[in-house]
Amino acid sequence: MSHVALPHDAKAGPTKPEVRAVLLDKLGLRTTDHFVEVGSCTGAVTIEAAQRAGRVTALERKSDRLEVTRENLAANETTAEIELRETEAPDGLPADADALFLGGSRNYEAVLDHVAETGIDRVIMNVSRLEVAGRATEAFRDRDLLETVVQFQVSHGYELAGATSFDSDNPVYMLIGGTEPEVVADGGDIEKVRRR
Repeated sequence: MSHVALPHDAKAGPTKPEVRAVLLDKLGLRTTDHFVEVGSCTGAVTIEAAQRAGRVTALERKSDRLEVTRENLAANETTAEIELRETEAPDGLPADADALFLGGSRNYEAVLDHVAETGIDRVIMNVSRLEVAGRATEAFRDRDLLETVVQFQVSHGYELAGATSFDSDNPVYMLIGGTEPEVVADGGDIEKVRRR
């Protein structure tokens, strides 16, 4: 797990390091990718994505949280071209993204419509509320985007009476999917291309 410095607080918890590790593994970001985050908040996911992808666009609807993203980005080394946009998705979503992460559930159906319409290869949405997870899973299915749902919970040890006990974080439901690439035969060779 890479270390991310988050010296500035957005009054909302960042996506936990263990969850980010699974998220980034599932996204499989490459240096040629354009990654988009919807709801950047502290910038934790934006920072780690910017250490892997070539381009990053982060959307945040609250100006104070976008400023926290900006300040936390400045405290970390990244290699990507980064653009921060103060807007509420789906407004401001680029049409050329390769991977997208939804950090919250606001307007997620409109964001998923954008994913399906523009052919984004990989999309992940983290959800902590069971009812929202059920509705979001159906929204992924309705758009033929769902690959799998992973539910996991992380617990951290602490000392209790000379032994180790555990405090657990809320469970996270990670919805993973994207558009299927089309298979195209070109002169006898088979090649996968993104569906647009």
